[in-house]
Amino acid sequence: MIRGFHLTLMMGVGVARPVPRRIIESLVSAQVTSTAGRCGFQLVFTWSKGSPIDADLQSGFFDPLVRLILVVTVNGTAEVLIDGLITRQDMAPSDQPGMSTFTITGSDMSAAMELTNLTGLIPYPAMPAEAIVALILAKYAILGVIPLVVPSPLLFVPLPTDQIPKQLGTDLDYVRRLASRVGYTFYVEPGPKVGTSIAYWGPEIRYGEVQPALSIDLDAGTNLDALSFSFDGVSRTVYVLIVYVKETKVPIPIPIPDVGLLRPPLAAKEALPLKFEPIDPKEGTGKMNPVQAAAVGLARASQSGDVVTGSGSLDVARYGRVLQARKLVGVRGGGRSYDGVYYVKSVTHSIKRGEYKQSFTLAREGVLPLQSRVTP
Repeated sequence: MIRGFHLTLMMGVGVARPVPRRIIESLVSAQVTSTAGRCGFQLVFTWSKGSPIDADLQSGFFDPLVRLILVVTVNGTAEVLIDGLITRQDMAPSDQPGMSTFTITGSDMSAAMELTNLTGLIPYPAMPAEAIVALILAKYAILGVIPLVVPSPLLFVPLPTDQIPKQLGTDLDYVRRLASRVGYTFYVEPGPKVGTSIAYWGPEIRYGEVQPALSIDLDAGTNLDALSFSFDGVSRTVYVLIVYVKETKVPIPIPIPDVGLLRPPLAAKEALPLKFEPIDPKEGTGKMNPVQAAAVGLARASQSGDVVTGSGSLDVARYGRVLQARKLVGVRGGGRSYDGVYYVKSVTHSIKRGEYKQSFTLAREGVLPLQSRVTP
């Protein structure tokens, strides 16, 4: 259990610096949402005509594309909740004293990747998806973005005589498109150091350190406000791929590789796939070679793998630390079927003066824990 936390807000054009005290004193609330694909933020400030913060507003201090960094320190450990760009501003005047507010909204550094549509303008000859992603991300190093690209299990290098890939959409659109084709995810993770972010292109990380357990219905050991689970038994799907060999025009069925290639299991009893569905030919699999088609099938299979989901809320003061998204966490008190280790799909941080709460969603591919105990 913790007694308190410390919040640091930094803003600026290009380089963010600690904001003046008047900005912090005007801050009403801060909300940061981290999901499997993106981080977003929303900050609410009090406002009045002619006040110092009104002058800041007029000077462009809160304008779109201004950089914003929010750091929270809990038990002496600092964590960067968001390092991103403001994209929107909303004003809500009121005739009640002290009730006028303005809100700034934005997202992580991936916001800089969706400003320019480059469809058909940039070719990538003889380059696998991994190399294309690394080349695209290199241009954002000036913003402190560090690429972390994991080679896909089914590496494919197109021959220039057959095809030359060209960019479709913005940098963000194209990187996500390449990720979805091999069952990967892409996101920009703020931190770990202030002023830097990790641009991760790879499989969901379902291994490594497990965060301290989320506990419910354990008397003094309970550290959650609420927790519930759902088991969607018919969501897991087997996909069927048909590829036509260019030389013979003969259709060939392509088996879908085991999803375990991308993510290790977290449950002892994985749900059986109960649905069978062909891949829509509109996705272009009929014109792909077997390696490309298998990668698409692997991606689709991984997307339907999580049949068990959990959702809940907690008070950080009670939990004792900040629950992090895109990592593993243990669960206790949910019953034998639902205890164990889960992947944290999303976390929403809700911060007010003297209050720090989080809501979260969890996921895994089945019931019953792999291990009998989790870290308290």
